[in-house]
Amino acid sequence: MPVAEGLSIPFDGVDRIRPDLLEILPYEGRKQVVEMIYPEFSAVCPFSGLPDIATVTVRYVPGDRIVELKSLKYYYVSFRNVGIYQEDMTNRVYGDLQELLQPDSLEVTTVYMVRGGIETRCRMGRILEP
Repeated sequence: MPVAEGLSIPFDGVDRIRPDLLEILPYEGRKQVVEMIYPEFSAVCPFSGLPDIATVTVRYVPGDRIVELKSLKYYYVSFRNVGIYQEDMTNRVYGDLQELLQPDSLEVTTVYMVRGGIETRCRMGRILEP
């Protein structure tokens, strides 16, 4: 029997995600679409504990605040050892940023590396052009 059959690497629960790391900055400029692309996102599969790697794209039209980028990266890194389904991760980031920023519109897209021959893309929200 293969050694890896049925193996699961330990991982953290979703309570380890750190939305408290997110910081905001005031925004008084004109309406525009802000797009942030993070190609190094990782969490883990809640079955195997193996890494899930994704590119996360956040697009939003700011209201009166924007997210501070270093804090966003630390927030993303807090997912690194968390066991979370790909769809739930997209939902979580969308919810945390919606609550923090209260933007005019928000869209979060995740594109995961191919697993089992299937590329997974998840998208929540929609950008309403200013």
